[in-house]
Amino acid sequence: MLRVGLTGGLGSGKSTAAKMFAAHGAYVFYADEIGRALMQPGQAVYSAIVAHFGPSVVSSDGSLNRPELARIAFGEGRIEELNAIVHPATIARQAELIAEVAVRDADAVVIVESALIFETKYGGEGGWRRRFDRIIFVTASEELQIARFVERSSGGKAPDEVSRGALAAEARRRIAKQVDGERNAGQCNCVLTNDGSLEHLQIQVDALWPELRDAAKQNA
Repeated sequence: MLRVGLTGGLGSGKSTAAKMFAAHGAYVFYADEIGRALMQPGQAVYSAIVAHFGPSVVSSDGSLNRPELARIAFGEGRIEELNAIVHPATIARQAELIAEVAVRDADAVVIVESALIFETKYGGEGGWRRRFDRIIFVTASEELQIARFVERSSGGKAPDEVSRGALAAEARRRIAKQVDGERNAGQCNCVLTNDGSLEHLQIQVDALWPELRDAAKQNA
């Protein structure tokens, strides 16, 4: 089995690349989806968040009030408090899912798509080097990252100029807070450039897949 971390900055296209690898037969897990599942009512992470941040982060239907939680975490500078609750549980769940795949398929290529492979402090001893055999970094120009963020946040609708400007400013704010992309890319086994068409990204994924598959078989 081969454990692959797939990462990249905001709007880089890492989720798109992950879907392309899945089409080849990779087992793909998305860190954001795992985190959201763990933050549902009845989960230990949900209970820990409510206990730590208070009842204001609970909506009337009992689910987390995400806008309020985001306001507290980002607006009040308490994001690390939230990360300390969510990240360890998310990483532990990733390990459980990977172990389940290993039992079923010794030749599997397992990919975890995550924006925070390098950034998180909660990967345990050895950090990401212990969790993954290879790291793939997806990169794109800042202009494209911003454009993709605006399009995604607009739900496919054309925003007015005020909304577009606000979304672009938010994208720049998030990008500015990310760890330097070039430094991250230098720690990776492979860099996929997503500055062009989907076909160009597909060609890169198609070329890399046989290498990943062969490495997984060698590790079996």
